[in-house]
Amino acid sequence: MSLLIGAVGASGAAFASIGVEGGASAAEQPVGFLGLDSAGSVSGRERGGNGDASSPDVTSAPPQTSSAAPTTTTATSTTTTTTETTTTTTETTSSTTAPPPEPPRTTTTKAAPPPASADEEDLVVAIVNAKRAEAGCAALKIDDRVTTAAQKHSSDMAARNYFSHTTPEGVDFGTRMKAAGYPSPGGENIAAGQRTPEQVMESWMNSPGHRRNILDCSFATIGVGLDTNGWYWTQNFGR
Repeated sequence: MSLLIGAVGASGAAFASIGVEGGASAAEQPVGFLGLDSAGSVSGRERGGNGDASSPDVTSAPPQTSSAAPTTTTATSTTTTTTETTTTTTETTSSTTAPPPEPPRTTTTKAAPPPASADEEDLVVAIVNAKRAEAGCAALKIDDRVTTAAQKHSSDMAARNYFSHTTPEGVDFGTRMKAAGYPSPGGENIAAGQRTPEQVMESWMNSPGHRRNILDCSFATIGVGLDTNGWYWTQNFGR
């Protein structure tokens, strides 16, 4: 399987075919170059408390003497027996054995995946701007007109089975961007066969011409188009 890429900008353009065999990528092979004229048109072909207790006092009273004759009294003693009934209450305490505590859970921190709603084109732009930040360039803004031009070109290449910055009729990227209403074309990267944003960006970043477009600090806008029928990618850049 071969992956294709192509770049065109103010300094010219170049194509490359990246051969894939056994998971290894062979070096790109430029197959052409083309320049822009003063009007921006392309000519040629190319790609985280305490208490105190005391005892009471005891006083002994003196014995009393009585002169009266003693009187003998016979007392009948009545013994009353009281039977006390003791009621014993036995309390039963229910004992519930609690289960052992769960072992602490180990939390693994991973990078959050991109939102499911993010499409391939938005991810390409995110990667482009990350690369530009590393290089000290300002982030590119998505422009609907630039996006329109890029999408139309990807769809056209897929529909008519060709791979070029120039249509079969000879229309170049600058003309297509102006036709979409964008007045200042800056450059274009194209690719075919790459199935993910990461893969296509790797292909482009590994190619001097495509990398130059992505890291051109003079560019201000971007638009990305993808047609999955053949996986045709187009990046358009505007000034």
